[in-house]
Amino acid sequence: MKTLDLDVLSMVVAVADAGSFVRGAVLVHRSQSALSMQVKSLEAALGKSLFVRRARSVVPTQEGQVLVEYARRMLALRDEAWAALVHPDVKGRVVIGVPDDYASSLLPGVLRKFSATYPKVEIQVIGLPSHALVSLVKENKIDLACMTRVKGVRGEFIRLEPTVWAGAARGDALWKERPLPIAVFATGSVARANAIRALKRARIAYRTSYESPSLLGLLSMVEAGLAIAPIARCALPERLVQLGRAQGLPALPPLEIVLARSAGSKRPECEFLAGQILSELRA
Repeated sequence: MKTLDLDVLSMVVAVADAGSFVRGAVLVHRSQSALSMQVKSLEAALGKSLFVRRARSVVPTQEGQVLVEYARRMLALRDEAWAALVHPDVKGRVVIGVPDDYASSLLPGVLRKFSATYPKVEIQVIGLPSHALVSLVKENKIDLACMTRVKGVRGEFIRLEPTVWAGAARGDALWKERPLPIAVFATGSVARANAIRALKRARIAYRTSYESPSLLGLLSMVEAGLAIAPIARCALPERLVQLGRAQGLPALPPLEIVLARSAGSKRPECEFLAGQILSELRA
């Protein structure tokens, strides 16, 4: 009898989304060894390879991509069926604020799963730096904020996210230059403040070669070989490399990610999304 276990399919989708067995295992809250074993067992049953293993990443084979597309539909249908029976009347609108480094790395899977489970709930995402979200939470202009903990806002602890130095992968020793060219978020960023403080403590001369509220802008400068940048590890793309003590750079403190709620967020749709975020993202 031909069977496709939905839990195993969720692992396949996680690996495809993360581009890595290590990060995929984190997404489904399993160990890397357990996830790898399940995927290998499925490949053996199908008689086909689902992923091409590369030095620093994995990508779906042609057959793997076909299975991923079917898996997404099957998992979405399962979640929709569950919601139809358990929460048939949940509807409304949730406005959530999130900085773009978390929006691009942490939230997509959570929001996709939530939308499948609660299809009648409309979600609006506001992309702003963490410090800019504080006033929006206090003024009830947004319901939730998944953000770095900053002064002036209370939030429920989600996780400590490591901060790393991002560099170009082509091998240029830009990190040896003095003053060190760095690309950083705008003033108010915790990652920026931590990086500058760490460089000063290590007595490393630096110059700010690029400043932007946009993660994409920072990554573009790094990829062009014009700067290195302190960013959350979850937002580090495969095309860049992680730099650190081996290159003589100071270690950076982690970022505390929290979920802040406005006074007007005590509604079922907000509570369900908040619960989903805490459940999915807590380490």
